Amino acid sequence: MGNIAMNDSSSSRLNCDPIQKTESSAKLIFARLSLLMLAEFFVFGAWFATLGLVLFTVNQAGIIGYAYMLCAVAAIVSPLTLGAIGDRFISSEKVLALLHLVGGGIQLALPSIIASGDSNKILLFIFLYMFCFQPTLGLVNSLSFENLKGKPNAFPYLRIFATGGWVLAGVFVGWLGYSASTGIFTVAGISSILLGLYSFSLPCATPAAKMANEKSSFWDAIGGQSFKLFRDRSFSILMICALLTSISLGFYNTFASNFIGALGIQNVAGVLSLGQLSEVIFIISVPFVINRIGMKWSLLMGMMMWGLRFILFILAANGYSQTNAIVGVALHGICNDFFLIISAMYIDRLAPVSLKAQAQSWLIIMISGFGAVFGSGISGSIYGSTVKADSVATWTSLWTIPIGIALVTSVIWILGFKENKNEVQN
Repeated sequence: MGNIAMNDSSSSRLNCDPIQKTESSAKLIFARLSLLMLAEFFVFGAWFATLGLVLFTVNQAGIIGYAYMLCAVAAIVSPLTLGAIGDRFISSEKVLALLHLVGGGIQLALPSIIASGDSNKILLFIFLYMFCFQPTLGLVNSLSFENLKGKPNAFPYLRIFATGGWVLAGVFVGWLGYSASTGIFTVAGISSILLGLYSFSLPCATPAAKMANEKSSFWDAIGGQSFKLFRDRSFSILMICALLTSISLGFYNTFASNFIGALGIQNVAGVLSLGQLSEVIFIISVPFVINRIGMKWSLLMGMMMWGLRFILFILAANGYSQTNAIVGVALHGICNDFFLIISAMYIDRLAPVSLKAQAQSWLIIMISGFGAVFGSGISGSIYGSTVKADSVATWTSLWTIPIGIALVTSVIWILGFKENKNEVQN
């Protein structure tokens, strides 16, 4: 399967062209997709960032770790199945709409469930919500690429609105005074329902199987066909490197705020916000960098920067200027979104029409699923056994591991990934 996209029989099918059939203006379709991306991450950012704080406030601190772990488990088990529905049975925008409507209902139910004090029920509903939400990340990507036909390099600019949505959600929740309140679930629930209704209005994305009148088996229904993507060496290498890189992301997400505070920096939230600001700068540069050096070396840059980030953290931990740690935070744009965006762009160009949503789902599974589980688990174990509250230098052992991971990932990428210039055109 060295040339998946070339061999897909769907290329001769009658296409449902979202741009030509439902929108006359490329600017209008971009604006609609921008609103979709902003709303998607507004829903996510409204509750996920302060979930732990809320659970602590309502005397459920003991289940915080389990709650985030279940979010990662949901990212493993749900995207393929629900992505397959969008690829083969129901158009992606309708699947997206239904998932957000159901998810919104679950979010609105969470305040009363939390008030009951039943920890098991709280965890169950958090898992059910994330089971609905996680596939929407891949669906939003696949819908965006389908409606940006002929202009895939516009996707990075679209992703700026994802960052904007996350930041806007945080500001809005803070303005309402809900940061430590179950009110975050009300905000997320209402916005999710509104996004669900909006999704019904998005341009059509006719399932490939429906276009070709194909019969689908149970294996197809649970996303089994997507495993053939791994026959392509480049796809397999990309998934391995995405998994390894997301383990480093797990280290950062779990302990970056603690580390910045341990250095004696007072405005931890302000420093961490530099990461979101840098995303905008680096996202804008993605098309330029790809055109200059190609996808392979652009992705390598994103992987290697994880090593540089933690080298800067180690320098700060060992008595060098705190500025090193601040610069490390500011590399978030190139470390995180730079890698994620280019990976999504490559997957869209590699995957056949019949597997596009599921192919994007694999990226979510590796990063938000397996990577999050391994990253938080490994970093938590190392932190507990090595980091001492009275010695900032003891953080060195924690940050050394992701540096090693970045080196291994870079070697695997350089030796294993072969960019097909016929498939991937800038």
